Amino acid sequence: MRIAIASDHAAYELKAVLADWLRGEGYEVADLGPDSTDSVDYPDYGYALAEAIADGRATRGIALCGSGIGISISVNRNPACRCARVDEPLSASLARQHNDANVIALGARLTGIDMAKACVTAFLATEFEGGRHARRVDKLSNPPQLETSR
Repeated sequence: MRIAIASDHAAYELKAVLADWLRGEGYEVADLGPDSTDSVDYPDYGYALAEAIADGRATRGIALCGSGIGISISVNRNPACRCARVDEPLSASLARQHNDANVIALGARLTGIDMAKACVTAFLATEFEGGRHARRVDKLSNPPQLETSR
């Protein structure tokens, strides 16, 4: 499994730790940057990660910023991505199991290294359940045309 990982400057250190740890666990990791703590714009890195998922360069992604919110929004602009911002292993597992999330987002200012590793472990170990969830997940990338009456 190839994992793409990207962050902003606030999450650079957590990204570096996670990327090294994942390589040590035997995963192929595409570190999409940044490569320092110099100020950057998180959407640029969220879009790059989303593109890596969309074009098949990576199977799963890990998006990081100070809160995890901004970068998750940018990743989710790409219809090929289902990015869930998670705080603990249960939300990471449920994001995979019920929502077929292919990216998780973590907040470096909110999540310690051990908790981040636990979230990533749960995310990577959990399979999509399918079944009743598949119809709903399909709608995430292909929204139905809703009629509105006024």
